[in-house]
Amino acid sequence: MDELSAAGITDPQLRNSYLACKKLNAEHGKTYYLATLLLPKAKRPFVHALYGFARYADEIVDDLASTLTVTQKRDLLMRWSDGVLASLKSGKSDDPIAIALIDTVKRFEIPHEHFVAFLHSMAMDLTVTEYRTYQDLFEYVYGSAAVIGLEMVPILGALDPGAYAPAEKLGIAFQLANFIRDVGEDLERGRIYLPLDELAAHGVDRAMLERRVLTSEIISALQFQIARVRQLQREATPGIALLSPESRPCIEAASDLYCGIVDEVERIDYDIFNRRAKTSTWRRARVASRAYVKAVQARR
Repeated sequence: MDELSAAGITDPQLRNSYLACKKLNAEHGKTYYLATLLLPKAKRPFVHALYGFARYADEIVDDLASTLTVTQKRDLLMRWSDGVLASLKSGKSDDPIAIALIDTVKRFEIPHEHFVAFLHSMAMDLTVTEYRTYQDLFEYVYGSAAVIGLEMVPILGALDPGAYAPAEKLGIAFQLANFIRDVGEDLERGRIYLPLDELAAHGVDRAMLERRVLTSEIISALQFQIARVRQLQREATPGIALLSPESRPCIEAASDLYCGIVDEVERIDYDIFNRRAKTSTWRRARVASRAYVKAVQARR
């Protein structure tokens, strides 16, 4: 049985929307997509819907090939955002991505405010280029990452309300790990996602980062950021046991691979300007195979 049928999705238009979301996930979220395959078939389409929504909004903001001005991008994002939020309220949409999102939100009673927060963070990316403190950054990270974890919990299945806070922390850890890896790429977009006051505490300023020369000060600043990712991961890990057993292997694998980005930053000796910290094929295979065995056992 295919995933959509297993999930009870039979309407042709709805199936097409879910397939469009799955395509976005497969093409742009390779690690995330791999982890999704560890879920039972009946859960996967709904995860694809959340990812498709998030990816579509992100593409509007960060499409470097676009000839649109910042103002035009903002207007496009606002029109699309207003349309999606209105559709969530009405329960109807003609948007090829929003159709699946609306169905998922209704099925699992996901609070609409999570999507408001996410779209707010996407809009911030069009005007905010740096964050003075971690608290300032948290406004952005909450909407861009924490709410993703909160949205996922109803789909994964919570055995206890206590599952939500760890899911929020794990989402933040994923995002912060990406920030550490992508310092060079983000500079190309004119952005810095590492808090300026924390950088300054290690003798780093924006000018030093923009020179793209690895220094002992930058290494020290990165080590501080990496420690935070690992602390959040440690705090979030007990929450995985509060999810349905068949969902746990997926989240364990995602935690290992996403937070493992910081291990790869260390492996390349923090040289984030000249090398990309990528999870090795061997590590992906090892994590996936171990998680697959657990997933099969959980379904039995």
